[in-house]
Amino acid sequence: MFDNLSDRLSQAARNLSGKGRLSESNIKDTLRQVRLALLEADVALPVVKSFIEKIRERALGEEVGKSLTPGQALVKIIHSELVAILGSDTVPLDLKAQPPVVIFLAGLQGSGKTTTAAKLARRLIEKEKKRVMMVSVDVYRPAAILQLATLAGEVGAEYCDSAAQEQPVDIVRRALDESRRSHMDVLIIDTAGRLHIDDDMMAEAVAIHSEASPHETLFVVDSMAGQDAVNSARVFGDALPLTGIILTKADGDAKGGAALSVREVTGKPIRFVGTGEKTDALEVFHPDRMASRILGMGDVLSLVEEIESKVNRDQADKLAKKLKKGKGFDLSDLRDQLEQMLNMGGMAAMLEKLPIPGNVNAAALKESANEQQCTRQIAIINSMTAGERCFPKSINGSRKRRIAKGAGQEIQDVNRLLKQHLQMQKMMKKLSRGGMKNMLRGMPGGGL
Repeated sequence: MFDNLSDRLSQAARNLSGKGRLSESNIKDTLRQVRLALLEADVALPVVKSFIEKIRERALGEEVGKSLTPGQALVKIIHSELVAILGSDTVPLDLKAQPPVVIFLAGLQGSGKTTTAAKLARRLIEKEKKRVMMVSVDVYRPAAILQLATLAGEVGAEYCDSAAQEQPVDIVRRALDESRRSHMDVLIIDTAGRLHIDDDMMAEAVAIHSEASPHETLFVVDSMAGQDAVNSARVFGDALPLTGIILTKADGDAKGGAALSVREVTGKPIRFVGTGEKTDALEVFHPDRMASRILGMGDVLSLVEEIESKVNRDQADKLAKKLKKGKGFDLSDLRDQLEQMLNMGGMAAMLEKLPIPGNVNAAALKESANEQQCTRQIAIINSMTAGERCFPKSINGSRKRRIAKGAGQEIQDVNRLLKQHLQMQKMMKKLSRGGMKNMLRGMPGGGL
């Protein structure tokens, strides 16, 4: 997400950071770059105008002029204005109400409401330890009802049955009653959508909302929809008392204009961002961290939180003890590391949260560390026998051919994996013997 915008804005920031003095011409040129970057990212024109004007006012004032590092001062202004557009503060879900707390999801067809309902349920069950029930009132698409029922089982949520012959309001009434009797903490209502906004859909959404009296009314919007996302958010915001926004498909959105526009146009906070198809791919939206990511400053806090929640501690401890005892880092250990990396969205997703220096080609780095590469390497290791995984040196030419054929890869791919494993094995050996100090000493310039 924000790849194009981030490239342009981080470049503008880098151009400024070394400047000891800024002229009106420097500022004007930077603002022009920022404006073009925002427009190319599909940010709504009124939002762009307001954003640029606020930066200009602060940049031409004493804030930059009297700074000892005016270039950095201007970057700081751009960052703080980005944070303001994105919502300033992180707004968590408000679950402090008489249970069941009703969460109402609204949005157009194809925006990802059903998947988002499951992601939200999983998050509430795993992180908030809540008992969650889900119900679909999309009587126009039986497939959507079936999809939600399947996802409910997958994430461990209760499910209230509904059928295409029923009235949506009757379904909601029954779901409320059932969730109360089952002592549920939260009831998530997945509503129907249309390909386009129409009066019938809005009237139905209003009627269901009135019956449900939800504590949270969240508008689910496809971040790749661009200006359409802003228009639909405005219409839904006029019809329903929205309390927040969930941006979906952010992993496929290189522009990111919807995130910058929807918050400003509706005045409602972005609560979550969907970053993939899996049910755990839902991130809490932190405006300050997102602004840092857009400016190429990384988001290390989110990365640390993700590692803490997704890395298998038992597995990590087991590997550490194994290395301490002098046992080697074998191919089974490498497979475990690759699987954990995939669980976190792959190396490319991790790189997005790290600050990458200006002289490094971030796009090429992400391309070389894609998810498919990890999947292929895991397939190669799975194609080996247990003995081969423990003793990689036993893998000769004929074994390589068999392994490559079993994984559907080339012999060169097997060779590449074995070489990578050997390098990691050496690194792990140094770590187990003398920690980070020995490893750094072995690197170019490490002994200086």
